[in-house]
Amino acid sequence: MAKKQFKAESKRLLEMMINSIYTNKEIFLRELISNASDALDKRHYLSLTDSSQKISRKDLTITIEADKANRTLVIEDTGIGMTEEELEKNLGTIAKSGSAEFRAQLEKAEKNIDIIGQFGVGFYSAFMVSKRILVETLSAKEEQAYSWSSSGEDGYIISPITKETVGTRITLSLKEDTEDENYSEYLEEYKLRELVKKYSDYVRYPIRMEVTKSIPDPTDDKKTIDTKEMETLNSMVPLWKKQKSKIKEEEYNEFYKSKFNDWENPQKVIHYNVEGTLSYTALLFIPSRTPYNFYYQDFEPGLQLYSKGVFILDKAKDLLPDHFRFVTGLVDSDDLNLNISREILQQDRQVRSLAKSIEKKIQSALEDMLKNDRENYEKFFENFGLNLKYGIYKDYGVNKDKLQDLILFRSSAEKKYVTLKEYTERMKEGQDKIYYACGSSIDEIEKLPVMGKIHEKGYEVLYFLDERDEFVSGIMRDYDGKQFMSVSSSGLDLDTEEEKKEKEEKAAESKGLLEAMKDALGERVKEVRISSRLKDDPVCVVADEGISLEMEKYMANDPMNKGGVKAVKILEVNPDHPIFAKLQKIQNEQPEKLADYADVLYTQALLIQGLPIDDPAEYARKITDLMIQA
Repeated sequence: MAKKQFKAESKRLLEMMINSIYTNKEIFLRELISNASDALDKRHYLSLTDSSQKISRKDLTITIEADKANRTLVIEDTGIGMTEEELEKNLGTIAKSGSAEFRAQLEKAEKNIDIIGQFGVGFYSAFMVSKRILVETLSAKEEQAYSWSSSGEDGYIISPITKETVGTRITLSLKEDTEDENYSEYLEEYKLRELVKKYSDYVRYPIRMEVTKSIPDPTDDKKTIDTKEMETLNSMVPLWKKQKSKIKEEEYNEFYKSKFNDWENPQKVIHYNVEGTLSYTALLFIPSRTPYNFYYQDFEPGLQLYSKGVFILDKAKDLLPDHFRFVTGLVDSDDLNLNISREILQQDRQVRSLAKSIEKKIQSALEDMLKNDRENYEKFFENFGLNLKYGIYKDYGVNKDKLQDLILFRSSAEKKYVTLKEYTERMKEGQDKIYYACGSSIDEIEKLPVMGKIHEKGYEVLYFLDERDEFVSGIMRDYDGKQFMSVSSSGLDLDTEEEKKEKEEKAAESKGLLEAMKDALGERVKEVRISSRLKDDPVCVVADEGISLEMEKYMANDPMNKGGVKAVKILEVNPDHPIFAKLQKIQNEQPEKLADYADVLYTQALLIQGLPIDDPAEYARKITDLMIQA
């Protein structure tokens, strides 16, 4: 048959894989064995659902053959095999869902990073060690067998062949050794045994290879002779079925990296077994970093689902609530029906019960990490805290009681992370509000005029550094009976009764000045009043009930907010600042200039708060005029 060419994108990716991307070439064997295991899963499942496809479990195997003389390595399985169409689809295009973005990420990858599994191109990793690959396969669905052969970038050939048994046989013709690479080691028994143990010991099917063993010489008990025999190299007991006490941390890490396509160890492992009305084993992982596409639509959350050791679904998203979508792993239950489908899965009572149990276990594990491993938890929160916050305000706060004790905020107390429980437990006597301040950084917040008075009074303030934090507090409304209060809210009250009385007297004395400033500012403010929150600054702007100042800034950046939703603003004046005496003098001696002073002070308050101003040029002109007149 005529040779076919890889698609242009595939050809470029293959060239990069072979020549420059990977240094950890041994990973190819893991990938081929994993593919073989998947094929065996499919055939086993087919045998359980189709009476004409019966096969004994003991006949589902993977075999490795090394031929040093011909420099070939064979990986053969008795799995489901491939049709001609499947050969074309699966092996004729590398990363068939690939795109320019995929290629860009591959090109940027550092050479010492294992990213083969990350992009679903595992089969082609064999070209790192092979100069030619021959695939011979017979599908359980057809009688005609086919071969696929390729030497890499020059394309591939698919041909009909004769093959007696269902399954796939892959023959790798290894490259010649060089000064830098010893490809011959992949023909050595010790190396193959090492790689299978390292990467594929959890595979549930026997990985067999003919090995050399020394036995006593029957003719001379002082000598030994070498003999060949087939040996199973892997334990075949899935890792999640082993006793936790007998599993090493490295085994968890290697299992996670190889099965869930990460190159970093997981941050946390959650491995447990449940016996009862619904029995199951779960092996769950929290990644140590946020997946590159975690906040994009193409990210697929969910757990792998097995029933009685039979693979059912790769991404069973119904097993995880959205607020824990960062968890990956698998669940194996003997109580689920084998013929369960995706549609039934969404409605199955057992699955809903299973999902509820998993959610509780994840919740408990996070609470335990927060309590007993704070440093590790804070690292986790840096990665996935945003997702927990999303879980609070999603569906109008239905999950807020579950998640509120898991979220963290930086606070004015040593600038460290605190929980809401920690904040409320150390609140000042008589304090009935949880104070927070919004900003893009701690430095920006600390420059707010109100912070001086807050620190003077000894109140702790939560720093809302993420624009979603105020949404979260708005949904929660309160914690442990304590309402959230923005330091930029008009309702903030920091004064003692004595201080309030003094402010009321000053407000009464300055009623005319305050009303004149309000008239000068017009509809821009609802009120001008004496401030109880300012210490060193002359003025500040605060928001009345409804839209907050931070919400106004957020909405201003929303392209859908064409109407320009704005907070109802109140201008507060510090009666103890020298500017107040100046304003009183201006009102008495030059009342026609009061409007300019009011406008400048109001604009200054907007700038300090990080809000946009309508006319910067006009503001600059008025500042200049006032400086000349001073």
